[in-house]
Amino acid sequence: MNTLPMNTLPMNTRPMNTPPIHDTLPGGAPGTAVPPTAAPRLYSPAQRGFSIVELMVAVVVGLLAVMFATRLMVNGEQSKAASVGGSDAMQNGMLALFSINTDASQAGWGLNDDLVNGCNTRMTDTQGFTLATATRDGAVIRPLAPAVIGNGGTGSDTLTLYSGSGLAGVGSTQVWQNYMGGTTIGVANVAPFGFSAGDVIVVAPEPAGADCALAQLSAPPAASVLQIAAGAASRFNTGNLGVLYNGGQARVFNLGPAGKLSFHTWSVTDGVLQLRATDLAGTGAQPQAVVGNVVALKAQYGFDTRTGTAFIPKAGMQVGRWSSAMIDADGDGSTGAAGDWQRIAALRIAIVARGAIPERPAAGQATCTATTAPLTLFSTAVPAGVTASSVQVALAVPNDTVSWTCYRYRVFETIVPIRNAGWRP
Repeated sequence: MNTLPMNTLPMNTRPMNTPPIHDTLPGGAPGTAVPPTAAPRLYSPAQRGFSIVELMVAVVVGLLAVMFATRLMVNGEQSKAASVGGSDAMQNGMLALFSINTDASQAGWGLNDDLVNGCNTRMTDTQGFTLATATRDGAVIRPLAPAVIGNGGTGSDTLTLYSGSGLAGVGSTQVWQNYMGGTTIGVANVAPFGFSAGDVIVVAPEPAGADCALAQLSAPPAASVLQIAAGAASRFNTGNLGVLYNGGQARVFNLGPAGKLSFHTWSVTDGVLQLRATDLAGTGAQPQAVVGNVVALKAQYGFDTRTGTAFIPKAGMQVGRWSSAMIDADGDGSTGAAGDWQRIAALRIAIVARGAIPERPAAGQATCTATTAPLTLFSTAVPAGVTASSVQVALAVPNDTVSWTCYRYRVFETIVPIRNAGWRP
């Protein structure tokens, strides 16, 4: 048995608490320790994370998705705005046309006597309402007729519609004494049927030719006298008619209670449909807004142009010609005479409304293309065989900073027969 010396230890064996063995690196100083070599670690793909290329690709894909979603939302909002704008225009236009149509269908009630219809009328109103002006052979008049159109050319028109409120329709009595001014009118009847205090009256010459005068009864009729004294309760009185009449050559017509007298003037200002009225408080002098986003109101007269014995109004009126202005409808050589106003058989009315929200120009364009040209109205031949008289209307609204081309428009047209024109005494 071989034994090792006591100071000799086996290989890779050293006693506890002995310092580590230092090997000498090649070319190094003796006693320099050799660091142990770290074993390489192995990672799975899931543990290694994203590379920079993968991160950049993910960012680009995310940006594209955001751009797509944004574009989708923008397109949706634009479509929604266009739809809502069209809906706004439809609602506003329908409301405006309905309101005017209601007035026009009643126009002429109480004014359908030949002595009154078309008569140049004197009228004073303490609340500020004035009769619409027209022309008769170049002279300015204020006719009392079912409808008076103020032609605005390519702009918006004004449309004034007159209607009485008397239950008798055309209640009248004859002026029996000469009227030389003052607050009393002597009439033939002791107590004319249907006349009451507060009623509005029209005094018309008989035969026609001179001016008419409008006033209000300030007291109940009594002793063959009508009182037209001025006062707070009589808004249409000044204490004098302003016109002289001979006894037996004039007639008094009753238009009914003053509070229900329907004298209405429709107009459009700065994109708003407005109304002046005698039967609505606060609207006599200054027009009040009715409907917004209304660009234009256009109207035309429908004249019955039949001549001679062919013209029988009691058998029904017929439209033979449309016109935006007064014409010599009865062929007497005078344009705007009473006979021409009595030939108005119908009205052709159009409302141009726009959406409340303007559209934006397309990408890369400086101007909008929602609407590219002015609108043409009344281009349809109605009734059959009657030539249309089309008009073009400007769409720009004064004081609007947004171009008219950025809005979408809707046109509403209707024809309203003046049904009271044929009901003549």
